[in-house]
Formats: sequence, structure tokens, C-alpha cells
Amino acid sequence: MIKVRKSDEIYAKEGGWFSAKWHFSFDEYYDPDNMGFGTMRVFNDDRLVPGAIWPMHPHRNIEGLTYVAEGWFRHADSLGNGGVFQKGAVQRMTLGSGANHSEQNGSETETVRFIQIWIMPAEQNLPPSVEQKQFSEADRTNRLLRAIGPDREGGSVLVHNDASMYVSRLDAGKSLEHEFRPEMGAYFYVLEGGPVTVNATSLDNGDAAMIWQEPRIKIEAQQTSELIMMEVRVR
Repeated sequence: MIKVRKSDEIYAKEGGWFSAKWHFSFDEYYDPDNMGFGTMRVFNDDRLVPGAIWPMHPHRNIEGLTYVAEGWFRHADSLGNGGVFQKGAVQRMTLGSGANHSEQNGSETETVRFIQIWIMPAEQNLPPSVEQKQFSEADRTNRLLRAIGPDREGGSVLVHNDASMYVSRLDAGKSLEHEFRPEMGAYFYVLEGGPVTVNATSLDNGDAAMIWQEPRIKIEAQQTSELIMMEVRVR
């Protein structure tokens, strides 16, 4: 099954210093029929204006995953971690027993865009921790790069559940295939470019798709595209 979510169907929020597309119920946006997908609770596409700082705020018992899609992303938290990362970087913040964190634009001249995902952890009240890694464009070009996964195979960042973040820069005319275990599905999103087909289902820029009960998918790019796919347990 592949269920397409067109870009204009996804909840949009304008906050002046930030703008966002909230794919699932979050903050003021509540839809009881749209509370997540499998073990994924949140999928937000966020943009901050130059110099903007999202103030420190607390979370508990989530695995907060971030992918930097554009610009310079700066991180700060109550554990003393920090750093500035550019396009292609990923971060996992384990907010188990509780911690504060802040998302910030590390540039005074450019917008930053980042995807933020919440995965429900396999175990509650884990010690808070952060792992971050910078990947290059070459790392994800014409392949599905597993940037975050349930183990560190291939150099991926570790998440505390059976979940994987894949990213790709797929050139026009190129294709990729991916197999799923029976209990797994995926949330697929066209960050830039398109059209892209997933098993012949067409997705344009900003479109997303829920994928389940599909043993294999074939991804084909009609134009050079930036893609992200979150594979999660759906049963």
C-alpha cells in the first residue's frame, strides 16, 4: 500500500521567525486520525529565518532525530552539547529521562531548513544523550544512505528502536530499490526536485507517502531530487 499526501494537504504553520509543515499532530495542530505512523510520532519540516533561535524547551522519552536539509543548523542543550552542522548532517538526541534543547540558525544571512522526527524509544527513561554526524553530498548521491539506524553498521548514528533514516540525492534518470521486512513500513518525502515515482506512484516536490505491506519499492527520479525516507516498525 502507498498512500500519497500532497504538499498542500500537510498542515502549514507560519510563525514570523519560523515556518513549518507539520505532517502529524503537533502543538496546536490536532487530528485524531493523523497521530503518527508506526513508531514515528512526529515528522516536521522546519525553517528558521537568519539568526533565529528556538528557545530551550524540555522533552522526555522520545528519540529526537534531525536532518539538515539547507543552511547551517546549530544545536544547544542542557547536557552541554553543541555544534553547527550543514546540509547532510544528522543528529539523534535521546530525551529519555528528560533534557532541554534548542534548535538554532547558525547563519545570520541564510535560512536553515531541517527535518525533525520523533521516534518512540524501545525502552523508557534512557539516560539523555546526543550523537551527531556530518555526511557529504557524495555520501548520499545515487544511493539510499542509512544515516541513522538501530545499529552503527556503515557508520550510521544509533537510534534506540528498530527504525532507520535514509537520505538520497538521486540524479535525473537514476533509480534505486529497497526491500522491507514484513513488519516494516516507511514514510517517504520529496525534499527537493521531483517528480519522483515510488513503485510507479508519482510524487512532486513537497509530497509525502506512507508505505506499508510493500515487500520492495523502486524509486525513480525524473529530475534530480533530494529525498528522505524514515523506515519504522508498523506492526
